[in-house]
Amino acid sequence: MKNIKLKVARAEKDISQEELARRVGVTRQTIGMIEAGKFNPSLQLCIAICKALGKTLNDLFWEENDNEKI
Repeated sequence: MKNIKLKVARAEKDISQEELARRVGVTRQTIGMIEAGKFNPSLQLCIAICKALGKTLNDLFWEENDNEKI
């Protein structure tokens, strides 16, 4: 599943994939793959991305499912 929230948050901060990758210590390709839904990042990387973008884990990585009952 594509991570549109990550892409939007990055765009709102006017940060390129390359710049975000540099800030969190991965390659641009890794950021692209996360946004494309082709790579599941570690919790450590998720936290680093959130810190770099000023967002929470829920903001960027929580998938809401309307069919899910609590």
